Amino acid sequence: MSSATPCWRPSRRSTTRTSEAPARSAPTLSTTAPLREPATPPAPGAAPATEDRRSHVGEHITCQIEGPLARVSLNRPDKLNALTLEMLGDLADTAHRLRADRQVRVVILSGEGESFCAGLDFASTLADRAGLTKAFVSRPWRGTNTFQEACYGWRRIPVPVIAAVHGNCLGGGLQIALGADFRFTSPEARWSVLEGKWGLIPDMAGIRLLADQVGMAEAKRLTMTAEIISGSEAARLGLATEAADPHAAAEELAGTLSTRSPDALAAAKRLFEKSWNSTARATFARERFEQLRLLALPNTARARKAAFGRERAEFADRTRR
Repeated sequence: MSSATPCWRPSRRSTTRTSEAPARSAPTLSTTAPLREPATPPAPGAAPATEDRRSHVGEHITCQIEGPLARVSLNRPDKLNALTLEMLGDLADTAHRLRADRQVRVVILSGEGESFCAGLDFASTLADRAGLTKAFVSRPWRGTNTFQEACYGWRRIPVPVIAAVHGNCLGGGLQIALGADFRFTSPEARWSVLEGKWGLIPDMAGIRLLADQVGMAEAKRLTMTAEIISGSEAARLGLATEAADPHAAAEELAGTLSTRSPDALAAAKRLFEKSWNSTARATFARERFEQLRLLALPNTARARKAAFGRERAEFADRTRR
């Protein structure tokens, strides 16, 4: 593939920083690599990966891979990144492609222009009745429909996903942010489970993820009132990880995580995701399995040597999806 024609559109994230939070200097990521095909070979009988399939990112979703970091952006700034059915499908597809790329170690989700995401574009969505019906159909092998996978697909990726939130984070936008493992928000950002205003519920995996973050009582209050809260309040409630300069904070954490063993990061994320609502007995069994597997991996030995100060860790790609 010619390096002059990248198959993933580069991000053009705004560099404007909030005046209410100090800017952070982002550490340099550990490696730099050209855009590439996924490292995982296709399954037996599957069609071989092609340039067109790899570049299946739509007009309003962009992805740029730089070494271990993938930056995914909602890119419809004239509509405050309001979600269309096409954007939802492209978000889910992007998550699946990044899941297959073992060289990616961290993902940052952000929005172009003045907002992270203003929620669903009702006009365009309701105009496509056939597409809307199809988007509601659950895929049996995943247990999610297109709306849910655009959010929950980021929880399936075995690498940390960081959301950088500014401006509006409303309705479906809030649910996509909840799909990330970490959420940094500008203090003045506007967060809301806005579906309640329209007589609806947050059905993009939002009910479960919201309750996981803030507890059931607070999740009910936010869902039923559709109250708009600030980024500072979102951080206080636990919806956001921290109120800060969101892009600088995301880059800083990404830089730190890129220096850790990708196998350990993947194992930790799997355990947290699978054990959160599991029984203690099942959680203990998963912990034993993951730890025994990690003890036998080369990346663990590299991390151990680095911890003892013998050498700087240079980790290989993670060993499983």
